[in-house]
Amino acid sequence: MIDFIMVEDDLYYLNESKRIIDKVMMNYDVSYDFIAYDKYRKELLNKDNFKIYIISYKNDSIDLIKYIREELDDWKSLIIVLYKNKEDKNKILKEDLFIVDYINKIKYFKEKLLRNIQICLKNYDQRPNSLKYTYKNILYNIEFNKILYIEKEQDNKRCIIYTKNKKYFIPGTLSKVKSLLDNRFIKSSRSFIINTEQISFYDIKSNIVTFKSKTKLDCISRDNKKIIINHLRKV
Repeated sequence: MIDFIMVEDDLYYLNESKRIIDKVMMNYDVSYDFIAYDKYRKELLNKDNFKIYIISYKNDSIDLIKYIREELDDWKSLIIVLYKNKEDKNKILKEDLFIVDYINKIKYFKEKLLRNIQICLKNYDQRPNSLKYTYKNILYNIEFNKILYIEKEQDNKRCIIYTKNKKYFIPGTLSKVKSLLDNRFIKSSRSFIINTEQISFYDIKSNIVTFKSKTKLDCISRDNKKIIINHLRKV
């Protein structure tokens, strides 16, 4: 799942960007959302999906990008900046905030945005197929297709990764771990992430998930039940 998040108050650029994204995404078998804001709002940062930001330069744009990169420690999301004045571009350039590209809104806007979206999608396609992390001086490399589910350990700042035969500990919150995974993984409740490709069937009435390993789990919250059902129907 990809979230295209655009911060723009000019309807022309908003509508053209949406049209370009829809055109590019016709060639990809990937679900996506286009989320538009006329100004920065914190809720645009609260999703776990792969994110591509298209930010039209305003006075608070640097603060927004710094918040994404430095406070959230999010260096995986991709950011494209739109600008009209070269001085605005230079202000962000000085900050060294890992921007994919700067697009002049007056010159070749449509052509450059289309090319940039295509480049961003190449990054999406080349994401890793394994979970790599370090815990207590040990480097782990767990293949995504081996993971059944991940559980937030109560009263501890770590999670538990369950495979068919083993379990592993990983530091961080459930949301932080989710950001390291791909779109086969869904956060099914406040305490669980499940690998939808490892599910044999889901009993809607009893709310029990059965994995291919025969493991059974009651791990889906009422709020996420419909999301899980819809996702499994697409798999």
